[in-house]
Amino acid sequence: MELKRAYDVRIIGPNCLGVMRPSIRLNATFANRMAAPGRIAFISQSGSVCASVLDWAARANVGFSSVVSIGSMVDVDFADLIDYFGADPETRSVLLFIEFIREPKRFMSAARRFAATKPIIVVKAGKTPEGMKAASLHTSAVIGENMIYQAFFDRAGVVRVDEVSDLFNCAEILAMQAPPRGPNLAIITNAGGAGVTATDALVAKGGGLARLSDETIRELDGVLPYYWSHSNPIDICEDATVDRFRKVLETCLKDPNIDGYLVIFSPIGSADSTETAKLVVEVSKEIDKPFLTSWLGEDNVREARDILRQNRIPTYSTPEQAVATFVYMYQHARNLELLYQTPEELPINIAPNRKRLQRIINKAIKENRQTLTGQEAREFLENYGILTFRTQTVKTAKEAAEIASEIGFPVVMKICFADTAYGAVESNLMMNLTSEQQVEKCFLELVDLAKRHLPPSKIEGVIVQPVLSGGYELIVKSKRDPQFGSLIFFGIGKAGVELYNDVAVGFPPLNQTLARRMIEQTKAYKSLWEKFGGNQSMSMRHIEETLVKFSHLVTDFPQIVEADVSPLFFNGKKMVALNANIVLDLKKVPKKTQPYGHLIIRPYPTRYTSRLLLRTGEEIVLRPIRPEDEPLLFELFETFSPQTVQLRFFQLVKDMSHHTLARYCNIDYDREMTLVAEKSEGGRLLLIGMAKLVVEPDGESGEIAIVVGDPWQNRGLGSMLVDNLIKISKDMGLKRIFGEILAGNEKMIHICYTKGFQIRKIDEETCLATLDLSKA
Repeated sequence: MELKRAYDVRIIGPNCLGVMRPSIRLNATFANRMAAPGRIAFISQSGSVCASVLDWAARANVGFSSVVSIGSMVDVDFADLIDYFGADPETRSVLLFIEFIREPKRFMSAARRFAATKPIIVVKAGKTPEGMKAASLHTSAVIGENMIYQAFFDRAGVVRVDEVSDLFNCAEILAMQAPPRGPNLAIITNAGGAGVTATDALVAKGGGLARLSDETIRELDGVLPYYWSHSNPIDICEDATVDRFRKVLETCLKDPNIDGYLVIFSPIGSADSTETAKLVVEVSKEIDKPFLTSWLGEDNVREARDILRQNRIPTYSTPEQAVATFVYMYQHARNLELLYQTPEELPINIAPNRKRLQRIINKAIKENRQTLTGQEAREFLENYGILTFRTQTVKTAKEAAEIASEIGFPVVMKICFADTAYGAVESNLMMNLTSEQQVEKCFLELVDLAKRHLPPSKIEGVIVQPVLSGGYELIVKSKRDPQFGSLIFFGIGKAGVELYNDVAVGFPPLNQTLARRMIEQTKAYKSLWEKFGGNQSMSMRHIEETLVKFSHLVTDFPQIVEADVSPLFFNGKKMVALNANIVLDLKKVPKKTQPYGHLIIRPYPTRYTSRLLLRTGEEIVLRPIRPEDEPLLFELFETFSPQTVQLRFFQLVKDMSHHTLARYCNIDYDREMTLVAEKSEGGRLLLIGMAKLVVEPDGESGEIAIVVGDPWQNRGLGSMLVDNLIKISKDMGLKRIFGEILAGNEKMIHICYTKGFQIRKIDEETCLATLDLSKA
């Protein structure tokens, strides 16, 4: 590392195989054979896995843009390489073998930037507890829980697969075919047993069998023998001919319930394997849905497999491989949807008294009190719109009996602690008490139990609450992970969470789409959905909104390391927190805490949104760019004259590709900022200009660039954009900003000069404008 600092170089390794770049014949590895050139970048922490993949690829005729073995990652890590290969024109997909991730926040940022345009596919070693222990011993690193890694990869838009072979299967099909719109696969086979094993694998992987429409079944009745399965998988029987395959496929292509097709062929009966393969090639051209095949056998089907591969139709030795690849495709499509989910810092309809809540935290820190009291914790929840259960705290057995009679039996009783950290005392909850005598007796037992464990000063009294019935108990928690920052956990029912580990993980802040995805991930989701009958949508919305509100509470206060509002009682119409517990990090002094340093994904920075007036009096909205702005950004580009394009991009650009536009719109707000000027015209919104700030690797300087659409130039927008970039740069803690300007761009040079930039010529055609932010 001393050499790195002295010579400003990057280091890969140690404990690695090295680097290979086949296109330039660079082999800086211990491998004695150069890989074939290709479009796949393969990056592995394990040198032995890298070596075995190179050996396999040579036999399978698979090529690489690069192969990198990164070992212990003292310097260059996965995030650096994703950034590099994401921008590499020779790379079409990035495959990773991961044992641990050193800096999850940087990995998330890099992956989210490129996942929409280049598939990133991962094998993560250590899925089981034993595997995680082995990986940690091998790498001397802290290994996160498997389910946290899974949620992390999903949120990053990355596909996680089970085996190294799946990496290449998945990369192959994502390069060949459109992703499925849903998880519903139609299986068509002349081998009934293979259809059954494919179905088992499909369901186990999280996919589903397409439900054939009534019309499809009627048509198939006229094509297949009377004893056919009349359902999916479609067993077309051992005596199937090529013509029967054709008629069945053509019928299924018309069924809107089907999201993808798997044809399993066994070399039995009269159907010729090669002719059937040619038929599949012909038929698959008629529809824009995934088409996968599995030709069973070896010598008898070799020619058929070659025909399928030559025509960009993936084929697999086993149905299980084909099914797994289809499910991975669907998961990839689902994960890409998450890239476009950028929650705001706080929904408009929530207005917590943050100053009041911060004073509560400050008071607890000053008192060296790690845990908030129950009342303080309930105040946090209520400020974020989460209803809490109104409780009665009593000091005597007689008072307890009177309150129980007043609120109605049955009741629940528990100790009220001055410090909720003592809530873990065993048997501190008495349930379903139905008489005054039971209440008085239980009061004395609870107090006696508490006194045996706690000092009297920690016992405030006994809480009496009515019993709630006819609903569900939901588990909602947050905990700070040393690697992944603050996490949200959701489960349904204590037994489901504790006994069956039926819990979903999410990264705050959430919006309703992300919250619903968490709910859907639980095994108990289906029973919850069915419980509320015809009121499902409204019921789900209640749960989603509560998760969103809770996530923003966690987002707004980096001092909170743990928050638990379990159980949350929900009866389909009302959500009530029966308990509240908040734990603080006493080391995080509020004034010195980064606003979102505890989060792995920075929320959409609403605070940089403002309404301004152009010189003409027209109102605009200046705001950070969003992923869904891509169509509007394309329209803005269409307004640029050749001169404007030349001044902004230093070259003539004929069109903006989806790849380029997606990169402009999907940004990491921690390391760059793009502001867009939005204007309403003719009843629709338009983008009329944009300004970009990219933080340099040194973290102290940033490069800026600005462009305004031709119809809206000379109205003062360029000056406003520069002013706002200066403000944001200061907020980010930068010391200086700079921008290159063509010498002929006199308007931009004048704007920068008036803002205090130092202007100097780089060459005859280009100037450099630099602003010392300490003087701005």
